[in-house]
Amino acid sequence: MPAILELRRYTLHPGRRDDLIALFDREFVESQEALGLQILGQFRDLDDPDQFVWLRGFTDMASRAAGLGAFYGGPVWHAHRAAANDTMVDSSNALLLCPAGSRGNFPLAARLPVGSAAGPTSIVTATICGLRASAVTAFPQFFEDRLAPTLAAAGAAPIATYQTHDVENNFPALPIRTDMPVFVWFAHFPDAEGHRAHRDRLDQSRAWTDELLPALAEHLAADLVVLRLAPTARSRLR
Repeated sequence: MPAILELRRYTLHPGRRDDLIALFDREFVESQEALGLQILGQFRDLDDPDQFVWLRGFTDMASRAAGLGAFYGGPVWHAHRAAANDTMVDSSNALLLCPAGSRGNFPLAARLPVGSAAGPTSIVTATICGLRASAVTAFPQFFEDRLAPTLAAAGAAPIATYQTHDVENNFPALPIRTDMPVFVWFAHFPDAEGHRAHRDRLDQSRAWTDELLPALAEHLAADLVVLRLAPTARSRLR
């Protein structure tokens, strides 16, 4: 389980997502991992054709600062940054997270070689809960005791749970969102139909609709954000 996780969401110029994915999967995976950075997953947002989402892990904050400094100050980024930046409208939507509870063992597959083209049929969801300040301490236990069992019964046991890592950003060249604390849970589905079946089971659950959703809303400072993510060919989280 990564002790530190970045959830990064990039808004791209229309029609440029596949350009960035091809560049990223070719140039920015092994080059970062060689410096100790963990590239866990790269995804297409199924609900926004101009969003690229990826997950990067770190052992601790010190290794984050060192690794990011080495990568963004190094030859690979310098050689390809213009091409990468040319695809992007905004790259500042990033969350800095730490584990919340014991769920954090992402089911990582072996990475496919450079040049692999076909992505899997699987879907990863990331559900982002923007929390009231008063809910931050209690929410992980609320999730574990009340939400997780119902999610599992509906076919989507959470595979990892993370929350805002409330520390100073030690690599300020890459902004981190600080507008509100968040709790994020991840789930995995074999395909789009598996995710639809899970949503149907939740919608048909009186416990979910009549009890748990109202209880969840009491903790929230913003609407839930559910990202439906299709792994790229070289994503290890697939």
